[in-house]
Amino acid sequence: MFEGNAEEAITFYTTLFDDSEILSITYSGPDGPAGPRAEGTVQRALFTLNGQQYMAIDSFGHDFTFTPAISLFVQCESEEELTRLYNELMEGGTAAMPLDDYGFSKKFGWVQDRFGISWQLNYGELTN
Repeated sequence: MFEGNAEEAITFYTTLFDDSEILSITYSGPDGPAGPRAEGTVQRALFTLNGQQYMAIDSFGHDFTFTPAISLFVQCESEEELTRLYNELMEGGTAAMPLDDYGFSKKFGWVQDRFGISWQLNYGELTN
């Protein structure tokens, strides 16, 4: 649930991952559902990231935002992929855990991107 930048976010995300695409976007219009949605904002978008389907909307006027309590976990195929995703997601974002060896993983990073979504990025096997 984004606040006016859902289309920008999903367009960005679908460029980062292979096998990703925007499947459909329905925009709010003058005859759209009641509520504080501005005309032209995303009423509902379906998209895939690495073959996994997601849905996004624009919603306004609520007292909450994204939280790191829920994050997307990405198992990377290479250190290069991990570094590329980390750097791209860090543009305008913040690091909860910079790329490093934390003992439970060979290389791991946790980022909250510029849209507020949290991403845990991992390369290598996770240990206990």
